[in-house]
Amino acid sequence: MRLSINLATHRYEDPREFWTRWGSALAVLAVFSLLLIGWTVHSWIDAGRDRRNIAELEEHIARRDSERAEAQAFLDMAANRSTRDQSQFLNELIRRKAFSWTRVFEDLEQVMPANLHVVSLRPEFNDHNEMQLEMRVTGDNRAAAVELVHHMEEDSRHFQAAQLVQEGAATDQGTGVTATVIATYIPEQASGSGK
Repeated sequence: MRLSINLATHRYEDPREFWTRWGSALAVLAVFSLLLIGWTVHSWIDAGRDRRNIAELEEHIARRDSERAEAQAFLDMAANRSTRDQSQFLNELIRRKAFSWTRVFEDLEQVMPANLHVVSLRPEFNDHNEMQLEMRVTGDNRAAAVELVHHMEEDSRHFQAAQLVQEGAATDQGTGVTATVIATYIPEQASGSGK
């Protein structure tokens, strides 16, 4: 048998080594591709399950909205209007009665700086049905009112979104300041204990 090898122009290549190297790399790539395909199919099945759950929830929400619209239409009828208004009035009274002045002053005592005093306090429910407190405070300087807002935001879980909305001189002589602070008040959830 005659071999025609010209080492000057063609480098010797061992086919077995070539297929061993590239074949194992190809096998690893194939296994990785199969894993990716498996993960994709699994994710697609999970996404289908999520889509079904979302569709069921949207259908449930639509049914609840429909029931709510029917109930509102029933309450808006002329014959039921007085009952609806009386119910809303009583619910508002119950909600206001549940407001604890003692609890609010205890929570304010925790955040109030020593040189600041509450002059007036007005609780109201905002559009999101949250208790909003509007406080007029007086003190020696503006820094005390700023400190109150800071304490409400940082040191208390009962006061949120505190803002210093207005400030001015407390007396005609210009000594001290008066400020208006607004904050959302979140009372502690009742755990069966009295106020």
